[in-house]
This record gives sequence, C-alpha cells and structure tokens, in this order.
Amino acid sequence: MIRIVLADDERMVRTALRAILSAEPDLEVVGEAATGAEAVSVVRERQPDVVLMDVRMPETDGIRATEQILARQDPPPRIVVVTTFENDSYVYEALRAGAAGFLLKRADADSLVQAVRLVAGSDTLLFPSAVRALALEHARGSGTPPAWVTRLTGRERDVLRLMAAGLTNAEIAGELAVGAATVKSHVAGVLAKTGARDRVQAVIAAYEAGFLKDTPEGPWRS
Repeated sequence: MIRIVLADDERMVRTALRAILSAEPDLEVVGEAATGAEAVSVVRERQPDVVLMDVRMPETDGIRATEQILARQDPPPRIVVVTTFENDSYVYEALRAGAAGFLLKRADADSLVQAVRLVAGSDTLLFPSAVRALALEHARGSGTPPAWVTRLTGRERDVLRLMAAGLTNAEIAGELAVGAATVKSHVAGVLAKTGARDRVQAVIAAYEAGFLKDTPEGPWRS
C-alpha cells in the first residue's frame, strides 16, 4: 500500500485528489494539509511514501515545506509538486529543493495515479522540455562551469545527456549498448559528482552549469 499526504490550501482540490487516489486498491490517503507548515507536521506524524505538494500556500509555501520535510524525515518521502502552471518559478525552486518532479493540476486521473506509483517506486517525473525551459529561464549560473563538469567521465556525460532526455536506466542501457548494472553505476557517479539527490536535481544542475544548453528537448518519459 502506497501512503499519501495531500497538501493544498484549496479544500476542493484535496477532496478531488482524495477521491481519485482512494479509488485505487494500492493507494491510501493518510493525511491532508492546508498550509506548508501543516504539511511538515502531518508528514512527520503520518510517515507517507508520497506527498502531493501545492507550491503556493499560506504560512509556509511548498518550497520551504519541501526543504524542511526532506531535511527532517529519514527516510524522506517522495514529493511531487502539483501546480497550475508548468513555467511557475515556484516549481523550479521546488525541484531545486529536492522534489521528485511535478504534475499539472489539469492532469487526468490516470496520469495522477501513474505519477504516484512512479515516484513511490523511486522513479522521477521528468518532463524534459518543461524542465529545460524552467532551467534556462530561472537558472542563476555565474558563467563559470562548476568543477564537477570536468570530473565527469565521457560515459557519465553520455548518461547525463540521456537522463536529461528522460530515458530510464533500461533505455539508456539500450541506447549505449551496455548492461543495466553499468548504467546504474554511471548514474550513481553522476549524482555523486553533481551533488544531486536524484535525477531531476542532476539534470537541473547540468542545465545551470551550461552542460545541457544545446541538448534537444525529448519526449516525456518517467
């Protein structure tokens, strides 16, 4: 059973999300919050696997709530930002803070359910074109590439570019004609050298460093 906490200041949104998720046999909504501060408290008490987090909430917004939850919970839940606009600067800051991805509020029920299952299984919700647009618009790079860029091996560079295109480990293995274990090792190396928590943060770090500025946008993949 995947345990979920809903954090949104609009009761009607929380009610709709609960109705959709509770209809699934493997999903259970274990708590709700109307503010970011309340979300931190509810997550600490309920210990969910996944948090659906609105970014614009009173008292403490979803960005600060995400930071606090990830810093205090061990192991931390997977946090998905739920937003109205994909180009919202709040979304970008939430991804930088460690959110596993984002989902638009207009997404249909099937997409919502799939998103929860994906992140609960440690996958990420990576929309390559949207993440690229957000990074290029909001990145605050100094113009000087960070040291980790030069520490990447050639194969790690290939893997990072394919991660940015949204490919899974299995798809990267097929693209590079290597084994899945080899790809997993390269991904771990990329995360370690970029200092990223997960694939989303690694891709954002790569865009901010200018490493991916010429990478073409890819289709959505999990």
